[in-house]
Amino acid sequence: MSARDRFTGPVRGAASPAASASRPVAVVEAGFRALARLRRAPALHPQGLTCTGELEVLDDGRGPWGVPWLDTPRRLAAQVRLSRAGGLPRRLPDGLGLAVRVADADGPDRTLDLLMTSSGRGRAGRHLPLPRADALRGPYSSLLPYRVAGRSCLLAAFPRRTRQAPVPGDPEGMAAALAAGPLVYDLCAERDDRSWRRFAVLTVRDVLPVEGEDTLDFDPYRHSVRAFAPGAALAATRRAAYRGSRVGRGSRRELP
Repeated sequence: MSARDRFTGPVRGAASPAASASRPVAVVEAGFRALARLRRAPALHPQGLTCTGELEVLDDGRGPWGVPWLDTPRRLAAQVRLSRAGGLPRRLPDGLGLAVRVADADGPDRTLDLLMTSSGRGRAGRHLPLPRADALRGPYSSLLPYRVAGRSCLLAAFPRRTRQAPVPGDPEGMAAALAAGPLVYDLCAERDDRSWRRFAVLTVRDVLPVEGEDTLDFDPYRHSVRAFAPGAALAATRRAAYRGSRVGRGSRRELP
């Protein structure tokens, strides 16, 4: 074997590109699994309320979306989780979560999960999580784009300022607000000019007696519908995080 062959041949024990690429994903999954096991709750958003809800799909008069579940105006039952991302003490601002599950959104057994986090406003701010003390103070965003009818766009939820406002973003404060009446959110998708188009109204009503360890395993990758799904950005890492959190908790509660 020539000197050139010795130095250009494969290096024994070297990791393949695929293995190297998968290593960070495995680390993320292991970290989320360990954190969920420690908390006996989701790795992120461990503190929260599970609530009944209703999603009204709208016809805004601007023509079809090209998305089956959005092109049929109707009312759908939903389960909603209002949560705190870091589990910080209630007196401190925290990233606030809004998770929505709609069973049979796109027909029998076609469940849809939507996950959004309190965010900033504007073209840059809507991509960034923003800790907040008042749950109704500003928008919630998907942070990363969805593919909606083949188009890349963010999703957002804009809370309506009700008579309960301000609403502290901790479970006790949100439960007290819901005891006084429903909380309402306008759900929107970005248009090409980065303005918002509303597609549904979410009404959150009553708190359900669900303990932290029995919280639903929300996962927008496992529960997406035709022409309406998370985009490719950080998909492998996010899938690993959801999977790790689910396994760490033992998937105590998983609805279709």
